[in-house]
This record gives sequence, C-alpha cells and structure tokens, in this order.
Amino acid sequence: MAETSKKQGGRGRTRNYATVLYPESAPPKWREKLEAEHVRALISPLHDRDINPDGKPKKPHWHVLFVFDNVKSMEQAKTLAKKIGGVGCEAVNSVRGYARYLIHADNPEKAQYSANEVVSVNGADFLDLTTLPSDKYKAIGEMLDWCVANDVLSYGELLMYARANQQDWFRVLCDSATMVMKEFLKSQQWEREQTIRNQ
Repeated sequence: MAETSKKQGGRGRTRNYATVLYPESAPPKWREKLEAEHVRALISPLHDRDINPDGKPKKPHWHVLFVFDNVKSMEQAKTLAKKIGGVGCEAVNSVRGYARYLIHADNPEKAQYSANEVVSVNGADFLDLTTLPSDKYKAIGEMLDWCVANDVLSYGELLMYARANQQDWFRVLCDSATMVMKEFLKSQQWEREQTIRNQ
C-alpha cells in the first residue's frame, strides 16, 4: 500500500511513483537530468521484447521508478517525470513489487530482463528493494549448479565471478552463504580426491 501523509489526510501523496520513457522522445542526457534532481530512482533495462495482448511487439521503452525520501503529490511527481521526458505518471503501491516488475521477475510469461542491467540512480539499491528471503536459496542453488558445470572448486574463483557477473550471488555470499558454499566446494574437492585415490 502506498505510504501517505497523515497531514494531508492520506489523500494523493505517496513516496513512490513511476513513469515510462520512449527512446525516440526522451530528451538528450535525460539520465543526467534525473541525477541532478537528487531523487533516488531505478531505471529498467530497455524493454525491447515486450508483446501486446494482440501479439504485436510493444514500442521499446524504459520504466523509471522514483523513490522519494518524503511523500510527494502526483503533481510534484509529474513535474519530475516531464523533466526527463516521461509519459504518464502513476503512484506505486508496492515499491518492491514495482522494482521487481522492472525485469518482470514475477511475470514469467513476459520477456525476462537482467537485474544486472537495472540502473540505480542517486543511491537507490535494486537488490535491497527487491530481494525476498526465497531469493537467497535460489541464488545458492544457481551457484551450486554453476560450480559443478564449470568444474569450480575454489571459493575465491566463485566470489570473483559473482562480483563481476552476478550481483545477487555476490550479495548472498557476502551476507550469509559463504559457509554453505565453502563447505560445498570442500566436499567437492574431497570427493574428487577420493575418486583419484580409488582409481
């Protein structure tokens, strides 16, 4: 639910809004203009593979999520959207839900986009806004599969790969999964040594 201002009687003010931009109508240096406003924001990857219900492709576009520090009126949010060439403006009831929508994380029937391509502006943190407890276990499963598929036994190699290529893995490793992955890699090494000894 949108966070509203008690002073305003809870009407028409919230912290989070979103707009859509089209490459052909976005003004030059629109991202720099957004940065200059000092408002935290997330910019989706270019949605260039979306399909309309009639089967025709949608026009390529970006979704931009504004995350204000204080509640703002729709008029204030529209002013910011217009400055960067945004088309329309909507109040966002769930910042986590909308941030996940930037890559269609919860819409498997839609084109999927990479979290690594989400642009964070003025300190907005995509992973912090979107991570669910279940995502940690998914990331651990992906890391296990990657280590097996790529014959990786070194925790250092996994950590450096995650840092460079998979920010969600890197965060999980730094926050809580180091012991699990170290034990897994250690057991893989032990199993390999046993196989060599028994040959």
